[in-house]
This record gives sequence, C-alpha cells and structure tokens, in this order.
Amino acid sequence: MTARTRLSQAAVEERRQAVLRYVAEHGETRIDDLARHFDISLMTMHRDLDDLAGRHLLRKERGRAVAFPALTMETATRFRENSALAAKNALCAATAARIRPGSTLLMDDSTTLFPLATALARLDQLHVVTNSVGLAQRLGSAPGVSVTLLGGHYRGDFNSCTGPSVTRALSRIRADLALMSATAVLEGHLFHPLTDYVEVKLAMLASAEVSLLLADHSKFGKTATYAYGTVADYDTVITDTGTTKTELAAMRALGVPVETVEPEEPTL
Repeated sequence: MTARTRLSQAAVEERRQAVLRYVAEHGETRIDDLARHFDISLMTMHRDLDDLAGRHLLRKERGRAVAFPALTMETATRFRENSALAAKNALCAATAARIRPGSTLLMDDSTTLFPLATALARLDQLHVVTNSVGLAQRLGSAPGVSVTLLGGHYRGDFNSCTGPSVTRALSRIRADLALMSATAVLEGHLFHPLTDYVEVKLAMLASAEVSLLLADHSKFGKTATYAYGTVADYDTVITDTGTTKTELAAMRALGVPVETVEPEEPTL
C-alpha cells in the first residue's frame, strides 16, 4: 500500500471541520462509517474525533460521533472561526480595497470578518466600532486603528456583546461603512437564531452610509428562528463561487449587486 502524503496542520484542521459539519448534518454517525466516508484510517478518525470532542464541538460515544444541538453548532465562535477559511479569506480580500484611511467602520461579531484585520492594521486614521471582543483584540495593537468596543451583555460562546447598551450606542454613531455577515440566507432572506444579534445587525445598518454583506456559500439554503429582512437592505453582497446559482439569482432578483470571488485552494 502506498504511503499517504503527510498533511499540513491546516489541511488536517480543514478535514476535521468537514467531519464536524458531516456529523452536525446527520445528528450522529458511526465512527467506522465516518472513516470510510473520508477515506482515512479508523485510528486517524479516532484522533480527529478526540480533538473535536476535546474542544467541545461534538460528543464521542461508544462507536459513534454525536452532534451538539444545531444552535450551538451554527453560532459558537469556536466552530465558526475555523469553518470555510479559504472562502472567508477571499471575501475579506475583495472587501479590503473598498476601505479608505480615515473611515469609520461598523463591524459585527461575524468571524467571517476576522481575516480582514490584517489589511485594516495597515491603514491610518481608521476608526472601527464593533461588538466583537475577538475582532477588537485582533485590531487593538494596530497603530493607525482606533477601536471602540461596544459593551453590553457579554456572551462567552460568541465572544461578543449584545443588548440595549449596544444598540443605544450605535444609534449615536454615523459610520461610513458597515461590514456584516449572516448566519443563514434563503432566497435572499436573512435569518439568525438569536434575536439579540438581529437587533445589533439592524442598528448597524441604520447607522452606516454604506453596508456590505459578506457571506460564504455555507450560509445559503438555510433558515434560523428569526427573520430580519433581505439582502436588499445592503448595498452589495460579496459571496464565493461555491454559492448555488439559485441563491445568486434570488438575491439579484431583489435588486442588490452580488459579487462572487474564487477561494484559493488550501496548500497541502
């Protein structure tokens, strides 16, 4: 049997995120079936599941991998931050050219925006207003960036703040640009599982001159508990080429410009 090429840590993490999504979609799966599906040894699959269970992303039981409730899978920062990384990088690269020094930006807690921090750190006289502790930490040491962290009710799973204090502060701000993502998009309609986060997104939309929605292909074809408008509330939607033609057509039918970008293949 030919020896397999040893994968980089990034490639291993991409596989583990794929395993996590597969288990989340099926609820629970036999471990030997997972090994066959991903064409890896049973020992390697056990290592992958031990790692994911150690991060509290799923449960590993006797012979089975079991998903946590869908709400946790969809929204927990520890899951979102490592999913669809190539697509997120491409979305942020396409967005970076639109940001000018001296601008005031509103940025929500979407991990989709995290890769943008490197580009923003190179700009001068930039003011970023966010409810995301993770994003504030990534930008806090940038010499040309002033960061305002919107305080309120802190949610540890999302590493961000919500509530009336956040929305009141946003009502007193006028920003040049709002950058946001979405948990779920179906035929141009937006959804989120938690109403507190819906209120923050709506307040950011109301406080910005221009707003962009960055959403990778994994966000489409889904719904969540709370609907809060459509993609037409944004000036432009930026997504990747993995988004289906049906979803792209539905968004364009609402009259919003939609740009697609090609993610780079991960280096093994």
